[in-house]
Amino acid sequence: MLVTAASADDGTTAPEVLGRLTEEQSARLRTVWCDQKYRNYRLEAWLKSSEAAYRMEVVERPAGSRGFVRLHRRWVVERTFAWIGRSRRNSRDDEYREDSSEAMVMIRSIHRMLRHLEPDRDTPPAPFKYRNAYLSLTG
Repeated sequence: MLVTAASADDGTTAPEVLGRLTEEQSARLRTVWCDQKYRNYRLEAWLKSSEAAYRMEVVERPAGSRGFVRLHRRWVVERTFAWIGRSRRNSRDDEYREDSSEAMVMIRSIHRMLRHLEPDRDTPPAPFKYRNAYLSLTG
């Protein structure tokens, strides 16, 4: 994970994120799904020079589509951002430094994983209020 300024280009900063992977982590990767911002000459050159064993696959909107379209694999990222944003500390971008912002996202992610391993049976989950909209999207 990497937190950057909003003006940073995703495809340009991707080598920094992918370069953080250990050899063990990158050995498990086969495909990295990404959006169109990752079509970038610098990224392609970095992938060749690093001899990465995985490939980057750009997930595109279907030709001629209009409005909201649920795209293969991309919705997983948006759903994860929503989960992270449920934490009060991550719901607004108040961190002064990028490294503290990264730490808060990591802490929230670890918290979420731990809750899935051992759910809190005493606290009921928050009700899902948008069931009809969700059913129409997954329908």
